[in-house]
Amino acid sequence: MATEFRFLAEPIEPSLPEVHASVRISRSPIYWRRLLGFLGPGFLISVGYMDPGNWATDIGGGSQFGYTLLSVIMISNLMAVLLQSLSLKLGVATERDLAQLCRESYGRWASFGLWVGAEIAIAACDLAEVIGSAIALNLLFHIPLFYGVLITGLDVLLILLLQRWGFRWVEALVITLIGTIIAMFGVQLVLSKPEYWPAFKNLFIPSPSIITNPDMLYIAIGMLGATVMPHNLYLHSSIVQSRNYKRTPEGKREAIFMANVDSALALTLALFVNAAIVVVAAAVFNRSGHFEVAAIQDAYKLLSPLVGAAWASTLFAIALLASGQNSSITGTLAGQVVMEGFIHLRLSPWLRRMITRTLAIIPTIIVVAITGERGTEKLLLLSQVILSLQLSFAVVPLVIFTGSRKKMGEFVNGRWLQGLSWFVAALIAGLNAWFLVLMFHGQ
Repeated sequence: MATEFRFLAEPIEPSLPEVHASVRISRSPIYWRRLLGFLGPGFLISVGYMDPGNWATDIGGGSQFGYTLLSVIMISNLMAVLLQSLSLKLGVATERDLAQLCRESYGRWASFGLWVGAEIAIAACDLAEVIGSAIALNLLFHIPLFYGVLITGLDVLLILLLQRWGFRWVEALVITLIGTIIAMFGVQLVLSKPEYWPAFKNLFIPSPSIITNPDMLYIAIGMLGATVMPHNLYLHSSIVQSRNYKRTPEGKREAIFMANVDSALALTLALFVNAAIVVVAAAVFNRSGHFEVAAIQDAYKLLSPLVGAAWASTLFAIALLASGQNSSITGTLAGQVVMEGFIHLRLSPWLRRMITRTLAIIPTIIVVAITGERGTEKLLLLSQVILSLQLSFAVVPLVIFTGSRKKMGEFVNGRWLQGLSWFVAALIAGLNAWFLVLMFHGQ
């Protein structure tokens, strides 16, 4: 019988060795056939950009401030495209994931600190998934939140089953659930009848009030944390290596290009979902004077009466359930990557999943028991702010490594790309610092 856990011996094994180079790539001269083999990892990563935590921040931002925060969605998505591109390039070029490289470069104690931060981010993400799935079960089947939270722990069985069948099955389920979410919100977008020009304008032109208004800044940083998730940077550098491309300079060059197409396509779909949630919230709630709709439950109750379609709320809840279950899959994989990479500890997948799920379930149960469903709203927003505050601890090493010729070889960032990467890293750190200053002074 296999042991439940073990410390990995040096040298470091390939990242996620059970799926490493397991997905066959077509050698056809036809471009799109080769591209099909690379499609998948980007969609797994995009799940983190449309999880229940995004819903809380997007609904709150749309109901309170109308279309104003759409520019934050766009900026966050552009940052995500850049950072995920760096992450996938790092994985392909070095054949290491970000966690492994941190361990190799910074030593045991620094790596331990970074690992703790990554685990906090994963726990915060898992918290949002637990709450979102429990709320969806409550809305669809009237299951009490307390029991819904417990039921979410069973998703580990589905994940383990899919992994036994092969990594492509995991990706297929994720893409199917993403399609469900997009379809549900496509219908919602039509039903809400938004003002398209104000929405389009605010998508591309940021308002100065985002920085000067503390309430708006709080939600904006929550959106940033919900969109550019730190653990996704670790995960993408790992799962991109699941493709069986040629480990030669030419093979790696093609793998990086194809993986970037995959990532950009998937994140564009995530942009649509996030923007659609803000637009629906602005068009339905803000326009009708319901400025304080931040709780998902309130949005569900008000959606059908205000839109005028009895099934609008049901579509909303189905999309929420798909979102929560989707995110749990990537959370499990990310947890495995950071634990094996940072501290060389491998747990059995079921044990790893139960630990992370328990860490998320316990505080949720306590909050639900004490405050009821109203407390889940604050937990969701707080989880996204935690993610944002942890982001720099993943972004800075990523930028350093991809700018190192010693590690990247011919795939090292050019000067303009490295400069842009440091600008994004500084912007993220600066926004978080400003947020903490405002919070500290109670403004």
